[in-house]
Amino acid sequence: MAKYSKKEKVSEQTKEEAMSLAKGIQKPGQTKEQTKLVAQGIQKGIELYKKQHKAKSRDLDKQLRKAKNVKEDVIDNTDQEVETTRLSGWLPWTLLVLSWAAFIGFEMLK
Repeated sequence: MAKYSKKEKVSEQTKEEAMSLAKGIQKPGQTKEQTKLVAQGIQKGIELYKKQHKAKSRDLDKQLRKAKNVKEDVIDNTDQEVETTRLSGWLPWTLLVLSWAAFIGFEMLK
């Protein structure tokens, strides 16, 4: 037994909104049945709009999550590069000091 029916239930608010819009654009001499049909068409349009809006919202949320994950990855990579730079920063200075010490030592031996 399925928990959810395949046919989506329409909220009362949507029905009322569709009916008020249909009555607002009702032409003189239009029957109640015709007005109901117009209201059903408006109701379907509202439902379609809501579905599209939800889909856009889900897509936007997915994009935001992806962007957040990419940003976190970039930050992690940058932190690793900074640590590597800090560690490798002492190497050139050490080599410079050693080369000067070797040069001074070589000059003293002459």
